Amino acid sequence: MAIGTPLLLDNPVKDSVDYKGRPVYRFNSGGWKSTLFIIGMFVEVAERSAYYGISGNLITYLTGPLGQSTVTAAENMNVWSGTSWLLPLLGAFVADSFVGRYRTIVVSTLIYILGLGLLALSAVIPPPGSSGCQISDGAGSCSPDPVLILFFFALYLAALGQGILLALNYIQDNINWGLGFGIPCLIMAGALATFLLGTRTYRYSIRREEEKHALLRVGRVFVATIRNWRITTAVASEEETHRAQPHQTSSEILGKNHYDLLKHSQFDAKVHQRLVYQSPKPWLISCSASKEPADAPLPPLDPNDSKGDSKVCSLREVEEAKAVLRLVPIWTTCLIYAIVIAQPATLFTRQALTMNRSVSEDLEFPAASVQLFISATVVVLVAIYDRAFVPVARAFTGEPSGITMLQRIGTGVFLSFLAMVVAALVEMKRLKKAQQYGLVDSPDLTIPMSAWWLIPQNFLLGAADVFTMIGMQEFFYDQVPSELRSVGLALFLSVLGVGNFLSSFLISVIDKATGGGGHYSWFANNLNRAHLDYFYWLLAALSAVQFVAFLYFGKSYIYSRGGAT
Repeated sequence: MAIGTPLLLDNPVKDSVDYKGRPVYRFNSGGWKSTLFIIGMFVEVAERSAYYGISGNLITYLTGPLGQSTVTAAENMNVWSGTSWLLPLLGAFVADSFVGRYRTIVVSTLIYILGLGLLALSAVIPPPGSSGCQISDGAGSCSPDPVLILFFFALYLAALGQGILLALNYIQDNINWGLGFGIPCLIMAGALATFLLGTRTYRYSIRREEEKHALLRVGRVFVATIRNWRITTAVASEEETHRAQPHQTSSEILGKNHYDLLKHSQFDAKVHQRLVYQSPKPWLISCSASKEPADAPLPPLDPNDSKGDSKVCSLREVEEAKAVLRLVPIWTTCLIYAIVIAQPATLFTRQALTMNRSVSEDLEFPAASVQLFISATVVVLVAIYDRAFVPVARAFTGEPSGITMLQRIGTGVFLSFLAMVVAALVEMKRLKKAQQYGLVDSPDLTIPMSAWWLIPQNFLLGAADVFTMIGMQEFFYDQVPSELRSVGLALFLSVLGVGNFLSSFLISVIDKATGGGGHYSWFANNLNRAHLDYFYWLLAALSAVQFVAFLYFGKSYIYSRGGAT
C-alpha cells in the first residue's frame, strides 16, 4: 500500500453505502463531521428549541388570543404533548422499515417547517368579524372558526414533524405571537439546510427486506397469542368431550381442519404435541422446555392459516416478547410521574400569569419562563450527580453507578411526590392572598405574591427528571435484548405520551365532576375561585400510591445481563 493511503481504504463499512450507493469507508464518512450536522445543528439544538419555543407558552396563547377556558386549553395542551411524544415512534418505524432514516428526517423536517409556518400564519391572520356563534336563551350554536382550524392543523403538523426559550416567550407575550411562532420556523429551516450540507458525509444503512422491525416482531407474538388462545381453548374443549373415547386418535380429537394443517405443515408433529398437551396454557409458549434452536419455527395453531409459516412466531420472537412483557409493571408504575410532569407547561404557567412577575418597574418576566428553572436544575444537578453523588454512593453501596437504575427511578418518583405537596401548599397561599386583598372576583388583577414562590416546585421536578427521566431511559434501553433497543426507546417515550393523555382525561373528568350545580370547578377560568390545590393534593396522593407500587414491583425485579447499574 502506498505511503499516505488511508489504512482503512480497503475496509468498507459493512451494510452501509454513501449517498450514491457506493461502498463507504470510515476515513471519509461518519464520525464527528456527521455528528455535528445531525445532532449539534439539527436534533439537539434546532428541533428542541423549536418544540419548547412553542410548547412552553402554548397555554398562554390558548387561554389568551384564542380565548379557550383553562380546562379546554389544558386538555388540548396535554393531548398535543402526548401526540408529540408518541409520533416519533411512528417515524422510527417508517425509517427502519420503509424509507430509511435520511429520507425520514428530510420529509419530517419539511412537515415540521410547514406546521410552524402555518402556526405563525394563524397568529397573524385577523379573526373573522363574527365568531359564527348564535346565542339565545343561554344556548348557542357555533360554526368552526377557520383561524382556529388552521391553528390546530398547524400545531399537529409540527407534532408530526418531530420526532432561545426566554427570548421566544418574551417575544410571544410582549411583541407579536406571529413573530414568536415564526422564529422556530426559521430555526428549523436553517437546521434543514445545515443537515442537507452534510449529505456527502453520512453513511446510509442497507435495509434487508427479510428483516422485520422489532415492534412488528413483538406485536405479532401478542397477536398470535390471542389468536392461538381462542383456538386452543376450543381444542381443549373438544378433547375433554372425547376423552372418554380412548379408541380415537389425536387427529380425530383435533378435528379435520386441524389435522389437515398438521399434515401439510413442514414441522414435526412432536413439537405440536409438546405445545398443545404438555403446556397448561398452550397459547403461552414456554421456550425453556424446547430443545430446538432459538430461531426454530413453531407450528401455527390456526386451522384457517392458509399462508403456512407466514404467521409463525419463532422461539426467538417469543423470548423477545417475554422480555418486553416483564417490563410492563415498571412501565405502569411510572405513568403517574408522567402526569405530574405534564403540569408545568399548563397549570403552573396559568398560576404564574396571576402572580407578580416584575423584575423592575417597567419589566416583568414571561409566565412561561418559570419552566426554565426545571431545565436549569437538570443542567446543574446532572453534573453534580455524576461528579459528586455517584462516587459517594458507590462507597456505600458498591454499585459502579452508585445506585441501581430502579433506585434512581424511585428517587425521582418520590421527589415528584414532594413537588406536588409543595405545589399544593403554594397554591393554598396564593388563594389566601387573593382573599386577603379582596381579589377573588378580579382574576385580571395581579395578586401581590411573587411568582418566585413557584421556583421550589419546579426545582423539585427538575431534580426528579435527573433521577427518573434519565433512569427510565437507561432502564428500558438496558433491560431489553440488544435487538430490541428501539422497543426499549418506545417504552420510555410511551410513558410520557400516555401520561399526557391521562392528564387530559383526568382534568376533563374532574372538571365535569366538580363544576356542576352552580359550583366552581377545580379548574375554573377564574383561578381565584378554582381549586388547583385540590388537584395537586390528588396528584400527591396518586404519587404516593405509585411510589408504594413501584417499591413492590421494583423489589422483586431481577435485572437481565447484570444490568443493575
